[in-house]
Amino acid sequence: MRHALSRQLLALVAGALLALDCAATDPLPKPVAAALRTAGIASDRVAVVVQAVDGGRPLLAHNAQTAMHPASTMKLLTTWAGLELLGPAHTWKTEALVDAAPANGRLAGNLYLRGSGDPKLTVEAFWLLLRQLRARGISDIAGDLVLDRSAFALPPHDPAAFDGRPLRPYNVGPDALLVNLDSIRLTLVADGERRAVQVIPETPDDGIAVANELKFVDAACGDWRDQVQARNRADGIELVGHFPAGCGEKALHLSPWPADLQVERLFRALWRELGGTLAGQVRAGTTPPAARLVATQESPPLADIVRDINKYSNNVMARQLLLGLAAGRPATPEAARRRVEDWLAAKGLQLPGLVIDNGSGLSRGERISAEGLARLLLAAWASPVMPEFASSLPVAGVDGTLRQRSSAVSGRAHLKTGSLDGVRALAGYVLDRNGRRWVTVFLINDPRASHGRAAMDALLAWIGDGM
Repeated sequence: MRHALSRQLLALVAGALLALDCAATDPLPKPVAAALRTAGIASDRVAVVVQAVDGGRPLLAHNAQTAMHPASTMKLLTTWAGLELLGPAHTWKTEALVDAAPANGRLAGNLYLRGSGDPKLTVEAFWLLLRQLRARGISDIAGDLVLDRSAFALPPHDPAAFDGRPLRPYNVGPDALLVNLDSIRLTLVADGERRAVQVIPETPDDGIAVANELKFVDAACGDWRDQVQARNRADGIELVGHFPAGCGEKALHLSPWPADLQVERLFRALWRELGGTLAGQVRAGTTPPAARLVATQESPPLADIVRDINKYSNNVMARQLLLGLAAGRPATPEAARRRVEDWLAAKGLQLPGLVIDNGSGLSRGERISAEGLARLLLAAWASPVMPEFASSLPVAGVDGTLRQRSSAVSGRAHLKTGSLDGVRALAGYVLDRNGRRWVTVFLINDPRASHGRAAMDALLAWIGDGM
């Protein structure tokens, strides 16, 4: 106990010293300040901290204590908390249960699918679960398919609330039985010979109808997603707009239906491919206590899931993970936030101004200071799960969201990015040319934040060159 108290006291003292060091605003490096002026971004709308991972005074602390919107760098808190609280080997299980014994391939009762919040129950994993049922002799289901989401207790979710784009997959809400991220994949192909756009449905579906009204245009690819609009129709999906010839072939992911309907369409398609039949309906419900377990599909370990969340900035998976941290069942958003806050307090990590909403950064309410992110990254570097955490971050110029972003520190920086209207963020670890590693945080909250990339690259170059 004395050792635990000593560690907490040291963490509190270190945090207090960092707070004192960050209280003043250091002048920004000249290349960074010049890039911000060129972009028309005021320096008081920017927060920066650069701190050696092995301690000492911050090398740079600018506007560090101001709570700002972190965009997707909030995932750093969610994923590190997940690794520490659940462990890198943690998995989720999706279960199939029955309320009657199958006989001669026929299930006279209902089939229950009970979720536990798996963030990565992909179409392939879902197929494997259904394949287990067929291998155990179930082919014809006389009753209903009952979808049990009782592991979560959630308020209503409006997928259009954030940005008015309800079919975009990043707007999917958390779900205890989240199948294939509640989305489908369409492949768009620019056919130059026919001067037409071909649409190929890739996700198995029970009779999807796609009304393809896309126009082929001779143009560079650019931001093609803004030129393609998707709308729900009574019998499927309608695609309108333009698809540039320069895009060649692109994957379009959509979330067009409510979760129950999405699972039903996928289940019916896969079950039919496996030679099975379903006579009843698909509905939400709970599993009776006497139901018998017949098959289980286990998720990949959390260490792998955290890589997906951070490398590709997956908002839906981050929301799932935060709910998975709640103590007790059913999990609630409030219980999840409270457990993270209690965990931070137990570690002696006081983060003034911290506001946790859904843990993904896709929220206008989440807040953290640059100092808070720096403290978090310093503590994570000393954590037993540091290898899993650090390796989950995109490597500059190599993979994830930084694959196409070459810079002076390409291959030498593990950084989480963040991007929203009026927000740009960068946070992680940078190795300089002298072999010293630095915690680096750069937050911009400004209407012209989208023009701030040059300033961020200038900071990375300044650190990478050894200042």
